[in-house]
Amino acid sequence: MSQAAAAAASSSSSLPPPDFEPASAFPEVTWLRGAAAAKDWASIRQYIDGLPYGTDRSFAVVTLAGVDGIEEWLRPLVAAAPDDVLALTVLGSREVDIGWEIRTSARAQHVSKAQFAGLHAHLRQAEQLLIRATALDPSYDAAWVERITTAMGLQLGQNEARRRYDRLAKHHPHHLSAQRRLLQQLCPKWSGSWESAHGFARESLLSAPEGAMNGCLVAEVHLEHWISLKGQEREAYLRQEHVRAEVVEAAERSALHPHFHRGYGWVGAQSSFAAVFSLMGDLPRAAACFRALGNLASEHPWNYLGEPAETFVRHRDAALARG
Repeated sequence: MSQAAAAAASSSSSLPPPDFEPASAFPEVTWLRGAAAAKDWASIRQYIDGLPYGTDRSFAVVTLAGVDGIEEWLRPLVAAAPDDVLALTVLGSREVDIGWEIRTSARAQHVSKAQFAGLHAHLRQAEQLLIRATALDPSYDAAWVERITTAMGLQLGQNEARRRYDRLAKHHPHHLSAQRRLLQQLCPKWSGSWESAHGFARESLLSAPEGAMNGCLVAEVHLEHWISLKGQEREAYLRQEHVRAEVVEAAERSALHPHFHRGYGWVGAQSSFAAVFSLMGDLPRAAACFRALGNLASEHPWNYLGEPAETFVRHRDAALARG
């Protein structure tokens, strides 16, 4: 999201435009990108290895994997140091990104055979790197998170995706990045079911400590369910009392809890509740989420609702005006 686009979307609002830049919430993103551009692997390793136990290292790995061209110097690094778990994981994540860039985010019927072939080729390369990483260190969270994605993209099935998640959860039981990726696999669009997707979201909510971010999964699965519907069914879905009760309960245990944890991923978690409360017409709770965000924003879930900056501003202005 460019600053110009965000500013244009906010031109009719007296509030600042939404800021979709992850570095605005976490300044270390700028440093990580700079270190990757400088090929300063020693500093990157020192930083990530020094993160406190329990930190979601996927955030740092995904940030590095998003740096264009990083694969060009990581591939020879991995060839020279094949037991470097972090290097294997970052390169694996980059291969996943490259594959998905080839596929695009279009629905399957609009993806060509050549695009699918490109996706699968890079996912298979990622699999080999990530399998080695998790064999060397079975507790390495970021590698398992990427393996959940490769399982989905290579269509290895629900049981295999859940097995990989369970291996990670043995060491990191409330890992939000892993839970978000498994939730996608559990949805019907990836051959899952609404029963399993909703059940997993609720299980993740109740098992996490109060104030944890994990409750956002409840909002996200209801948003996934809502967007899968059409016409009057979609219109009515989020207005159902049991749906409202589930989202409110989840928000009060997470995003609206007085001890809400602002760790990696908190902007997306708060945004999911802001979006769902806005769609269901609960403007006071939507306003509380928007106030917590300020002008920080994440592409998801606003990209589900239209152009991200425009939809963020429209829903924020409506919530703050009436909530």
